[in-house]
Amino acid sequence: MHFFQSAAEHLGTVPWGQLSLAVWLLIALALLFDFLNGFHDSANSVATIVSTRVLSPQTAVLWAAFFNFVAFLLFHLKVAATMGKDIIDPTIVNNQVIAATLIAACFWDILTWYWGLPTSSSHALIGGLVGAGIAQARGISALKWDGIGKTVVFIVLAPLIGMIIGLLIALAVAWLFRRASPRRVDKLFRRGQLLSASLYSLGHGGNDAQKTMGIIFLLLIVASQGNSSFATPTEVPTEVVLACHTAMGLGTLFGGWRIVKTMGQRIIRLRPVDGFCAETGAAVTLGLTVFGGVPVSTTHTITGAIVGVGSLKRLSAVRWGVAGRVVWAWILTIPGTAIVSMICWWLLSLFS
Repeated sequence: MHFFQSAAEHLGTVPWGQLSLAVWLLIALALLFDFLNGFHDSANSVATIVSTRVLSPQTAVLWAAFFNFVAFLLFHLKVAATMGKDIIDPTIVNNQVIAATLIAACFWDILTWYWGLPTSSSHALIGGLVGAGIAQARGISALKWDGIGKTVVFIVLAPLIGMIIGLLIALAVAWLFRRASPRRVDKLFRRGQLLSASLYSLGHGGNDAQKTMGIIFLLLIVASQGNSSFATPTEVPTEVVLACHTAMGLGTLFGGWRIVKTMGQRIIRLRPVDGFCAETGAAVTLGLTVFGGVPVSTTHTITGAIVGVGSLKRLSAVRWGVAGRVVWAWILTIPGTAIVSMICWWLLSLFS
């Protein structure tokens, strides 16, 4: 449901004062993850526009954070519903499962930020859910393979779609401006990047903030104890929507600068026109997947678009060694975070 359609209807539906301290701590941990998501993935939003020197780093993060926040005005909450209901069976979820999921996802984000790898915060969260779900159910019976399968398929499809759309946009731009001087092209697309970066940041906020909404939504369903504590929510509460977008916007504002260099310079050298094509291609891909309710990786999408635009120059323009290292990090994110989540679940069980 669109935010404007659901805001009034789902505002104040949860008796926040009745929630236990444990639930409040888990909500705080979820918002910390959302902050880290913005912090970690801010590089995806600003790397191209910073590397092409269209905006300074400080201005770029302000620009990205604003559009991360206002994304709730545009997108339906289909991704949040997928995260809340379609990855693991909600009936096996308890506070321990949520805690293990969030701790593992936060750990993975911090670790890959330190290594400077643009991995997916979204897939870290999904991997954490999968690992904790397996540990809780003592097997794979609690996993919902349709939702997981859709996510895994888009690990491959999201960067490919981003690459193809980015490449097509770059081809169209090259043809349309074939007679324009390089100076005119550079001047025009320096302005154009302001638009493309804002569109990409909207897609980033619309997709990634919803994943944390899904986790908090799942937590509130568990806390309602099947209508015995309070009415089980059927939609994400408006307060949760606003809190998640605020946390992500603040994370983006602080920025994950270690990853900017990898995204903006190590894969290919970007010009303003390249940045415009890559950001627009990624924004279109994210918009399509948000409306489809698919929790894709914004990292994968923008990287694929950058590679597509770079390959138009020549294949050697793409630093395939760096791109390969990034791809390996993508492949390992879900199983790696799932293992960390299982370990966290086991450690938490020792104190429960």
